[in-house]
Amino acid sequence: MTDTVATAQPWYRALNRHQWNILLAANLGWLFDGFELYALFLTVGPAMRALLDPAQYPQIPAYIGTAIAITLLGWGIGGLIGGVLADYIGRKRTMIFAILAYSVTTGLTAISFDWISFAVLRFLVGIAIGSEWATGSSMMAELWPDHVRGRGAGLMQCGIGIGNFVASFVWLYVGALGPDSWRYLFLIGILPALLTLWIRTSIPESDKWEEINARRKAARERQRSGTVLAAEEHALTRFTAADLFVNAEIRRRTVLALLLSLTTTLAWWGISSWLPPYAASLAAKANLPPQQWAAYAGMAYNAGGVLGYICLGFLADWIGRRPTAMLYFAMAFLMTPVLYLWTQDLEILLLAAAINAFFTLGQYSWMPVWPSPPPSCRRPKQSRCRRTSDQGPLAPAHPRSLPAGFRPPSLARRTRAPCCCHLLGI
Repeated sequence: MTDTVATAQPWYRALNRHQWNILLAANLGWLFDGFELYALFLTVGPAMRALLDPAQYPQIPAYIGTAIAITLLGWGIGGLIGGVLADYIGRKRTMIFAILAYSVTTGLTAISFDWISFAVLRFLVGIAIGSEWATGSSMMAELWPDHVRGRGAGLMQCGIGIGNFVASFVWLYVGALGPDSWRYLFLIGILPALLTLWIRTSIPESDKWEEINARRKAARERQRSGTVLAAEEHALTRFTAADLFVNAEIRRRTVLALLLSLTTTLAWWGISSWLPPYAASLAAKANLPPQQWAAYAGMAYNAGGVLGYICLGFLADWIGRRPTAMLYFAMAFLMTPVLYLWTQDLEILLLAAAINAFFTLGQYSWMPVWPSPPPSCRRPKQSRCRRTSDQGPLAPAHPRSLPAGFRPPSLARRTRAPCCCHLLGI
C-alpha cells in the first residue's frame, strides 16, 4: 500500500496485526521496565535498613544514591550492549534475552543477603533494562510506517509511565506486609519472563534488519575470498558502532542527540527525585500519612507522564518533531517552580505534579521519534545516546529511604540547575 493510500484512511487502519503486536510487545517490555525501576525507588529504603547494620543507618541516603546510580550505570552500558547485539543477532532475539535477563535478576534481588549482593544485582538489572529499550524502539521504527512513527513511539513510551504507576499502586498494599515487603515487590518482577513466550510466536523479526544482515554476511564472505569491496560493502563489514563516527554529519548528529538526551535525563532525575519526599514532608506538616501521600504523588506524576508520552508522539506527527520538543522543554522549565516553590496544598500538589510530569517525563518520547541513524546500523544506535545519558545524579526517592526527621533541603537550590537544563534543550 502506498503512502498516499495509507494517509487517506485513519492511521490505525493502515497497520496490520504484526505491527500492532510489535507495539504491544514493546509497550509491555517498557511497562515492566517502569515497574522494576519504580520498585527500586519505593523499596530501596526498607532494603537498606534490612541489609545494613544499624550503625550504618545514618549513611542510608548515601547507600541509596549509590544503589540507584549503579543501576543507571548498568542502563548506560546495557544500551551500548543491546544496540550492538540487536545489530548482529537480531531485534527479536535481543528483546527476548533482555526481558529474560531483567526478570531473573529482578527476582534474584529479592534474596539479596547484603549490600554488595544487592548492588551487583541492581547493576545486572540495569544492563538488561538498557538492552530492552534499544530493541523495542528499533522494531517500532523499522516495522511501523514513517508517517505514524510518532504516534507509535508515544504509545510505546507510555509503557514506562504505566509501569511506574502500577508499581506505586501495588506498593500501597505490598508495603504493608512487614519489613520484608521489599522482597515481595522484587519477586513480582519475575512475571515479565512469561512475556517472552508470546514474543517468540507473535512478533516477526524486522525485515529491514534481515535484509541488512544478509548483505553484511555476503560482504564478509566476499571479503574473506579476497574480493575488493565497494565502499558500501566495506561499510557493512565494519563494527556497527563505528558507523557513528565515520561520517562527519553522523558524528555531529550523534553528539547533538547525546546532549539533548542529557538535558532531558539530568533535568528529569533532578526534578522528579524530590517529589515523593516533598509530598511526604507536606503531609507530615498536615498530620497526614507521609508514605501514603508520597505514593499518591508518585501515581499522579506518572499518570501525567503517560498522557505526556502519548501526546508528544501525536503532536510530533502533527506539527513536527522540533516544535513539539521545544514546547515540552519550555513548559517543563515553567512548571518546575510552580510545583516546588509555589505549591503547598497537597491536593493542588497532585495536580501540579501531573502537569509537570506531562512535560518533564513525557518529553522522553522524542528519543524514539526523532533520531534516524544510517541504514547499516539502524535504530539501536540511538539507544547509545539515550542510555549513556541515563547515568544521572539522584536524590533519595521515597520517605522510607530517608533518616528520621529528614526534610528536603532547599528545593529552590536543588531543582534550579536541573530546571535550567531545559533551556539548554531549547
